[in-house]
Amino acid sequence: MSRFPRGFVEEPETSLRRPSICFRPINPSDLERLEQIHRDLFPIRYESEFFQNVVNGGDIVSWAAVDRSRPDGHSEELIGFVTAKFVLAKESEISDLIRYDSSKGEETLVYILTLGVVETYRKLGVAKSLIKEVIKYASSIPVCRGVYLHVIAHNNPAIRLYKRMSFRCVRRLHGFYLINGQHFDSYLFVYFVNGSRSPCSPLDLVVLVLNYVRSGIKVVASKLTMKHEEKGLKGVKCKDNMRCLLPTQTKRNLASSERVSSGYDYV
Repeated sequence: MSRFPRGFVEEPETSLRRPSICFRPINPSDLERLEQIHRDLFPIRYESEFFQNVVNGGDIVSWAAVDRSRPDGHSEELIGFVTAKFVLAKESEISDLIRYDSSKGEETLVYILTLGVVETYRKLGVAKSLIKEVIKYASSIPVCRGVYLHVIAHNNPAIRLYKRMSFRCVRRLHGFYLINGQHFDSYLFVYFVNGSRSPCSPLDLVVLVLNYVRSGIKVVASKLTMKHEEKGLKGVKCKDNMRCLLPTQTKRNLASSERVSSGYDYV
């Protein structure tokens, strides 16, 4: 499900006052507002059953963000939300990345379905706080192994947010979204909880191998350069016991060799 924002401007100007953001469960009185924000933020249309499930606390868990400082009876009106559901870890698309503990029985994951904040309340940390609520909730359940989600590949603000919050990007799924007849790629992000951690994600492994190969090539090339220059220096003799100076280019190469062999660069 998509989580990238489009335009939505109807809230009061928050710069004129200091908002008082609070979080609570979504309830039936939020139904109309929840449907409206989903229509305005997302290009995907959600069925009525989805919203009924959210507001009535079916198999979907949810959190609402409200601004208690809003006047005129709007202090309980949604300005942001996150919806999520439980899935069995072994039946999820990241089952191969989970470290299982047989003593805990049937292990689960929390999958974030939708996350949104109205435009005038963005860049206030609301989305980050909503995600923290999900992580805190997942961490409180002993059999839960993590929180995961999809994000469309060109939603750079969301991607930066998840990375800052220590989510791990474990996969790129080609053509995952179909929006208005066009396919878009998706990234899969995971936040592990309760001691569960992927031994090494596929992306981590690729980066590790590439850097190892690159560093190895640098070391080999440096050694070959040194051997070539040493051969060129064998015929050089110093008269009158005077100290011979290495050519400037040779000294620079030696310094480069020390820098390469001191360790590996990780990107």
